[in-house]
Amino acid sequence: MTESSKPPGPSKFIENSFAEIPPDADPPAGGKRKVWRVGTLTYSAAGLAALFFWLLWGDFAAGLKERAVYPMAQIMLRGFQSPDWLVGLLVGSIPAGIGMLWGPVISVISDRHRGRWGRRIPFLIIPTPFIVLSMVGLAYTSALGGALHALMGGGSPGLMTCRIIVFVVFWAIFDFSTIVINTLFAALINDVVPREIIGRFFSLFRAVSLIAGMVFNFYLMGIAETHFVILFVVLGLLFGAGFVMMCLKVKEGEYGAPPPRQTGSALKRTGNNFTTYMRECFSQPFYLWIFLAYTLGAISVAPFHTFAIFHARSLGISDDYYGKCLACAYGISLVLAYPLGSLADRFHPLRVGLAAMVVYFCICVYGFFFCSTAWTFAMTFVASIAVAGIYLTGTASLMQRLFPSAQFAQFASAMGVVLGLFLMVIPPLLGLFIECVQREYRYVFPIGILLSAASFLAYLVVLAKFRGLGGDRNYSPPNSA
Repeated sequence: MTESSKPPGPSKFIENSFAEIPPDADPPAGGKRKVWRVGTLTYSAAGLAALFFWLLWGDFAAGLKERAVYPMAQIMLRGFQSPDWLVGLLVGSIPAGIGMLWGPVISVISDRHRGRWGRRIPFLIIPTPFIVLSMVGLAYTSALGGALHALMGGGSPGLMTCRIIVFVVFWAIFDFSTIVINTLFAALINDVVPREIIGRFFSLFRAVSLIAGMVFNFYLMGIAETHFVILFVVLGLLFGAGFVMMCLKVKEGEYGAPPPRQTGSALKRTGNNFTTYMRECFSQPFYLWIFLAYTLGAISVAPFHTFAIFHARSLGISDDYYGKCLACAYGISLVLAYPLGSLADRFHPLRVGLAAMVVYFCICVYGFFFCSTAWTFAMTFVASIAVAGIYLTGTASLMQRLFPSAQFAQFASAMGVVLGLFLMVIPPLLGLFIECVQREYRYVFPIGILLSAASFLAYLVVLAKFRGLGGDRNYSPPNSA
């Protein structure tokens, strides 16, 4: 923010990329200009457009990385003759576990940090080169694994094992760094995007993510297995350049004084911080209901979606037909993204989440009774993916609207811990359930019915408590015990 009370001229707007307006600036002759405020930041329409551009550019770079790295990692591990359990462990379970442990730590540190570059930007820009370097390392895993095999000579555990060892090293660097960025990117958005339009911003966020997925799957997925070296390198450099550029262009405001630092030994400080984190995040019933409502809604789609491709094959549906259904559903989600963001801004993401759960409940009822042919599967699958998109887009700004701004990253990480626990437990249980019902995939729909109904009821409780805390006009986050 500029410290001058004099309104910056047009050249200054262009120089800073943000048309930031001092709160005490006089309006131009001829009438008032529209301004948006969040904390100590104030934007004109041009400044807001610049903010959206740079944040969405950073999101596109990050989204393309996310959409590309995980499937390419799976393909690479298969090429190294890795067993399926190891693929699932490295690409699925371990990242979820690291996120549950590392996310809260970095969130609390960021919330309490005060510095020249803000409290989010330093933690976003520092991990970026590590992600780029890890992607380059992953690109050359085969060559580096071969070099390690030759270096160890007779003591080598084998060429493929050496390649897996190299992969694990670079994957760990990638995973730790990515968790930091994923955890704090949403916190940056919370700090710099005005509340009254944050739903619309997240709708654009969702649209950019879908576009990144479509770009990779349409143009690059087919060559991922044969050209993974160049893809890892190019996508890594694209991410690094795009994300650093965003960090340099987006400016944070000023924050209040952080809580006083803990004293005593490192062990005592760690114990005190853990106790404070648990008390602040998990002692207030209102926040617990939010965690439960959102998590149940997010996992309600898991029973059907986890086994959708196997369900399709059991009905004699080709992978090509399945892929076209998925592309159609993504297209619907893309078209609906911005209207849903506007709807969330106007009616609150709580109500959008409620409505989405009602619709998904109906889809699961229909699927249980009628999903038995290619056509009815296509209808159920496309509708299910689209409604899942409605839920994710419509509730994307839920945390920003309900959690305390000063501790946003901390509470968002707590939500991530709850969601991560469910995501670690639900898939194996679903697999056991499917085995018990002898792969009768229509029995996943009753689970979706129960989860969506439970989420709906939890959202009703949150909505009632939200109204008691001031509602749409006067909501104030409750203090934790």
